Amino acid sequence: MSEIASERGLKVSARVLIPDDELSETFIRSAGPGGQNVNKVATSVQLRFTAGASSVLSDEVKARLLKLAGQRATKEGEVLIEASRFRTQERNRADARERLVELVRAALVPPPPPRRKTKPSKGSIERRLQAKKGRGGIKRMRGRVED
Repeated sequence: MSEIASERGLKVSARVLIPDDELSETFIRSAGPGGQNVNKVATSVQLRFTAGASSVLSDEVKARLLKLAGQRATKEGEVLIEASRFRTQERNRADARERLVELVRAALVPPPPPRRKTKPSKGSIERRLQAKKGRGGIKRMRGRVED
């Protein structure tokens, strides 16, 4: 087993472990070229995480997770991740779980506080205007010389 998957669930961070009963996996046939393997073997994985009913995540984290998931989130509050990058079911399963972990980790980070507008100081305004006047004087000196 990988470091993110365990017997009890999916380890997201030191404090967050998503239990297996909040995850469900279905295996479907992959689309695209691949011949007989694609037509016979269900290697693609659909991983569903019931984020809306999760007991592990706080309400703020759930809201951020559903916003970050975008179109992968359903109206019922589930996050649906499809993985069909690889040819084997095991690697697609690990890929889907890893992508879910990355999504939840991103949702665990709180957004930065909003920026507060500040007024420029009187000294900085004065220095800016002096610099503009100096540049204007240099450009005026480039003109035609008069006798």
